[in-house]
Amino acid sequence: MTTIVETERLRLRPYRPDDAEALYAVFADPYARRFYPRMSEREKIDDWIAWNLQHYEEFGFGLWAAEPRHDPRLIGDCGLTYQEVEGEQRLEIGYHIHAAERGRGYATEAALAVLNYAQRTLGAEFVCSIVDPANAASRAVAGRVHEHRRDYLSSGKRRLLFYTDRLAPDAGLPPR
Repeated sequence: MTTIVETERLRLRPYRPDDAEALYAVFADPYARRFYPRMSEREKIDDWIAWNLQHYEEFGFGLWAAEPRHDPRLIGDCGLTYQEVEGEQRLEIGYHIHAAERGRGYATEAALAVLNYAQRTLGAEFVCSIVDPANAASRAVAGRVHEHRRDYLSSGKRRLLFYTDRLAPDAGLPPR
């Protein structure tokens, strides 16, 4: 099994088609469905995995399955995708954690590691997370990961754009 990013407690690896059942459970609770209602359809789960497999081929990254380091069960995902922000393609960190595992810091731990990966491995200076203002859990994670926050409109809807626009001091790159 290929690990892309590893933290103290987690490993992030590419999705596999057989992850569909576990991923369905990540989006099964009412809180997750509030923000991802389409993920209640099994075919959308398969599409999610296929979309990420396509991203791995095209860009070398996508959202990766998140597992505890010493327990190969999928508890969510975290990774990078390109999203349109105000007419530009921006690298976004996304994260989703199973309801039973929320509140343990996994999303923050994974997202910080992915930010480091984006900066160190990909050389990205601008990395963001797009958050629905009603999603308090995601707002909290993004606020711990990124330096800045501002409102913006996406398809006519208010969104919060959390972003980091400089290299983090611990990104493993020499100072500029």
